[in-house]
Amino acid sequence: MLHNKTYMKHDETHEEHQRQYETRLGWAIGVTLIVFAGEIVGGILSNSLALLSDAGHVFTDVFALGLSLVALHIMRRPSNYRATYGYQRIGLLAALVNGSTLVLISVFIFIEAYKRFSMPPEIHTGTMFFVAVAGLVGNMIMMWILGKGHKNLNVKSAWLHVVGDTLTSVGVIIGAVIIRFTGWYLIDPIISVIVGIVIIVGSWPVIKEVLWIFLELSPLDLHADEISKMLCGMKNVLGVHDVHIWSIGHGIPAFSAHVLVDDVKISETDGVRKEIEEKLSVLGIKHTVLQMECAECQVNGLYCQISPGEEEHHHH
Repeated sequence: MLHNKTYMKHDETHEEHQRQYETRLGWAIGVTLIVFAGEIVGGILSNSLALLSDAGHVFTDVFALGLSLVALHIMRRPSNYRATYGYQRIGLLAALVNGSTLVLISVFIFIEAYKRFSMPPEIHTGTMFFVAVAGLVGNMIMMWILGKGHKNLNVKSAWLHVVGDTLTSVGVIIGAVIIRFTGWYLIDPIISVIVGIVIIVGSWPVIKEVLWIFLELSPLDLHADEISKMLCGMKNVLGVHDVHIWSIGHGIPAFSAHVLVDDVKISETDGVRKEIEEKLSVLGIKHTVLQMECAECQVNGLYCQISPGEEEHHHH
């Protein structure tokens, strides 16, 4: 029986990307604090819920960006006896918190909008408009600093916060113009609700992907049945069982299995293992744990069946 563990390490390019993310997040936090101060004052002076909602969202951006920055720093720590897989999931935890706060903010916006539907207050559109324009400029700067197309879910969740702010600023500007020329104050809570819905729709994919990884479900692009059939078609491989596919972190899939091989020399078995690792590497799986066997185990199903509270230990 041979065990092989190939650990995915950060290369120099990845390390440079991490440092760039940290620098960008630091600049984005500075701009966010300026935007927040302006919008909170403008929201109070104009009595605009949409503007105050945006200010509240911007405040959570400071928390979200700061959380992402701390998480990136912790993720760079090497594996140790406490975290043998490393600290990749710290970033996922930050992404989950950021995504969840976006949903909570939207719920708060919905509650406040409901109150204003029954009694819309008078709004000072001039202040509302100019503060929203300034906020939009600040948000656009933050979006430019953070960039787009993030493969890191942690940074992507922070970026979504900024996108939500940008949409809110646009909505506030539209609302200010409509109120200024029509006097229709209901547009303020209506736009707030629309922005809240957009924020929830945008944050849900991040929350879903993080939960998918935390629950250790198989990555969507990797199917255990298909991989097992591929391995069974290899020379000297008689069967595969107790297959597990999960993700250590975002974009870091892992694979483990019991591989039944012909009764051959250990040196030949090692060759089979290396060939399996090469095939899995093509699929993007760099972390593998393979148990080579020359006889059927008592449990020979493709998937490991573990019942809650079972008395007998299941050996891998």
